[in-house]
Amino acid sequence: MTAMVDVAGLSVAWPGRPPVLDGLDFTLAPGERVGLIGPNGAGKSSLFLTLAGVLPAAAGAVRVVGEAVRPGMFNPAVGLVFQHAEDQLFCPTLAEDVAYGPRNLGLSEAEVEGRVAEALAVCGLDALAERPVHRLSGGEKRRACIAGVLAMRPRLMLLDEPSAALDLRSRRALIRLLAGMDQTLFVSSHDLDLVLDLCTRVILVDAGRIRADGPTGDVLGDAALMAAHGQETPAALARRSPPRRAGGAGAP
Repeated sequence: MTAMVDVAGLSVAWPGRPPVLDGLDFTLAPGERVGLIGPNGAGKSSLFLTLAGVLPAAAGAVRVVGEAVRPGMFNPAVGLVFQHAEDQLFCPTLAEDVAYGPRNLGLSEAEVEGRVAEALAVCGLDALAERPVHRLSGGEKRRACIAGVLAMRPRLMLLDEPSAALDLRSRRALIRLLAGMDQTLFVSSHDLDLVLDLCTRVILVDAGRIRADGPTGDVLGDAALMAAHGQETPAALARRSPPRRAGGAGAP
């Protein structure tokens, strides 16, 4: 089976700066839900931009569905949901915003309308189609961003802090929405309870390297590992007995 994502020897750096990530090796299988965790500045968002072809790799190789990622080239197989909804939503109404991507694929207007209706329905936003985006609530904006990506029908979704600033009800609705998706999900988040609920595997990055890569409970439940990299074990796992140390490239 072809890996959804295949990363080998990857270094990620912004122009004129030293690598924020170096020597990364990992794969994501089709349909897998993987959490990406680590302290602020660890390079999680930069990794997503590289996987999406926005930020060129400084070294190494990145393949998505068997094809090399070409910087600056749009890949409809990859959908990136930005950390801040305001960076993604820019059209006057919700329906127009969700239609923007499919329309730029050159689809017929009937196909665009069908994709918009489908994405809004999946995200529970069909009643808000004509609402101005600036009048959406925080939770509605997060779902609007996801709808805009879903309308492109990607095979891989990169979600950068999807639960940021959401209230409890909106957060639970978001988790239910993501849990029902068929796409491969790569979720960067400081919300470790969301990662625990949604993901079966976790990759921990810190100081430029992958420090652990393994089953979610093993990584998040390793209190010593988590503390060493500025993370806290979720309360649901902290009450359990300590698991074995999670393995992974560069694990301490």
